[in-house]
Order: sequence, then structure tokens, then C-alpha cells
Amino acid sequence: MTAVTRRTALRTAAAGAALAAAPSAAEARGRPAADDDLGLLFDGTRCVGCRACTVKCREANGRAPDVKVVDGVAYDAPLDLGPQTLTVIKRWTEGDREGFVKAQCMHCADPACVSVCMLGALHKEPRGVVGYDVSRCVGCRYCQVACPFNVPRFEWSSATPRITKCELCRHRYAEGKGAACAEACPRDAVRFGRRADLLAEARRRLAAAPEAYYQKIYGERDGGGTGVLVLSAVPFETLGLPLLGKEPVPALGERIQHGIYQGFVAPVALFGALAFVTWRNRGTSHVEEER
Repeated sequence: MTAVTRRTALRTAAAGAALAAAPSAAEARGRPAADDDLGLLFDGTRCVGCRACTVKCREANGRAPDVKVVDGVAYDAPLDLGPQTLTVIKRWTEGDREGFVKAQCMHCADPACVSVCMLGALHKEPRGVVGYDVSRCVGCRYCQVACPFNVPRFEWSSATPRITKCELCRHRYAEGKGAACAEACPRDAVRFGRRADLLAEARRRLAAAPEAYYQKIYGERDGGGTGVLVLSAVPFETLGLPLLGKEPVPALGERIQHGIYQGFVAPVALFGALAFVTWRNRGTSHVEEER
């Protein structure tokens, strides 16, 4: 009995070491934002809050109405992202000023959600889009915790739940179409295209009407760069966007992890210790049974 238990302990340690040594999906780091990456430019000075983008997005992605019942009355006017709402227009206020901001996946160049996804369910597409593969998703929801923009949502009400988020209408590209939200916007507040072209347009607008804009393009370098760029009349924290440095969000966490797991010494030691404790406890239990 003791020999079998000892072999079990050794197998446990070996399996743990192999698991630690196996390449993780979190190692699939992002890359710097490229000129040909696809993305969006949202101009908050042009948005009138019509929410045509929200409706068109839902139609293009086959999502159901996001109905809430208030005082017995059903409203299809979501205030935030949800399993059925991949993009939404939110209202902001600052003193006597007010306006709107579009919330959706920002398609980061180096996404935190991709960094923490164990099996690569969330991954970078060739043109910079952060895609989702439900067949690889185990429902851990680490992406929800990691995302600095609080974007991914989980289908709690579904028997076969999945993570939902904007994928920049990538299913429409084969038809020669872009993001549905940009197609529906009547004020050119949302524009779809190559990141280089969107940056050029954003700079043109800032230069043409400097008095109308807070002089910064959010997402140009924030958090390592994002595919969704934002222009605003007020500081971006007023819109609810996080103040990020130029370094990608996953960089610090991965540096710590890679330092701990360098050479896999820590995982091997950890699993070895756990295996020893398991073996010792089983031995003690066997002795007590014999008494």
C-alpha cells in the first residue's frame, strides 16, 4: 500500500511539472498596433445619442432585444453592455455639460482578456480584431476580471452560456461590409476602417476645430494602443474611460508570472510539496485504519 501511494505521489508531482511546463494560451501576447489593423473612430462631439448603432449592431449579430421591465412597462433601452447588447451609448455629465460615449470592446493591441484566456478562446485575429471561439471557452470568466474596460459579458440565463462581446462584425467582411454600427450612424460619429486612416482622420478633426476637442486621441497609445479610437470634448475620465499608461495592461502581470515560473522551479517545488503532503496524509490514514 505504501509503495503504491508513493508512486501515486510521484506521478502527481510529474503531472504537475508537465502541466506547468506546457505552453499556455496566456503566452499568446499581442503585438504593437499596425496600420492595417481594423478599428473604429468614435467622435463624441458628433454623437447625438440616437442609438442607431446599438440597434444595427443587434440586427447584424442576431441578438435578441435587451428588454427591462420598469414599473410594469417593458423597455428595450439598455443602459450598459450585456449578453444581448454588444455596444451601447452612454450619457455623461460634467457640471452643465453633457454628451454621449460609445461603449464596446476596444480591441486592444495587447489585450488583457487574451493574456488570461487559458485555451485561447479569446484571441487576436490577423487584422487586430479580438475574436472569440466558443468551442475553446471553459467559462472561467477570467476575461471579465482582466478587462480594464469591463467589456466581456457572460450569458448567465443560457443553458449553454458563452462570453459575448463586440467582434467588429468580422462575419461581414467576406461580404465586403464593415462594422454595422458605423454603417448606421447618421452623423459620422462612428467610422470604420484601417487604423492608420482613422488616426489620420482623428488628427485632421483635432487640427480643424481645436476648440471643440480635448486635445488627445484616446487609444492611440493608451494601454499599448487600441483598435477603437475616441475623440471627446472633455477629459476621457469624464466619459468613464480608464486612465492607462502607454504600457500594455497585461505586461506587469505577465512579468511577475514569468519571473515566478522562470525555469519552472516554483511549479515543480509546489507540486512536489503537495504530492509529499498527499502521500504523508494517505500513509497516516492507512496506519490509523490498521489500529
